[in-house]
Amino acid sequence: MPGVESRDFDSPDETRAPDKTQVDVVRMGSTVAARMTFEPGWRWSECVKPVAGTESCQLRHVGVVASGRMAVRHDDGTEVEIGPGEAYIIEPGHDAWVLGDERFVGFEFESRSAEEYAKG
Repeated sequence: MPGVESRDFDSPDETRAPDKTQVDVVRMGSTVAARMTFEPGWRWSECVKPVAGTESCQLRHVGVVASGRMAVRHDDGTEVEIGPGEAYIIEPGHDAWVLGDERFVGFEFESRSAEEYAKG
């Protein structure tokens, strides 16, 4: 394995595209990363739930917001808004939705989530 590796999300290994969703996945060694792009009007419970088949998102997310804003409501009742430049950890058991008229773009580095998110 090389000591340094770089990948371009514009040439991903895989792209998934449920309703109002685009997930670009790059694999580097044992690490998987994803660029998550959600269009205005996107909501997990409407756009990804039919693919995931669970009542709430059951993946753990670790990432950073590049653009746009998103609200996240955890099953425990906690709610947060995240926006550009903010790092986040979202534990399993949540719904989320895009705020406003700007698309949301986030980069995620939790390999399991990157590998499985929005995959039928």
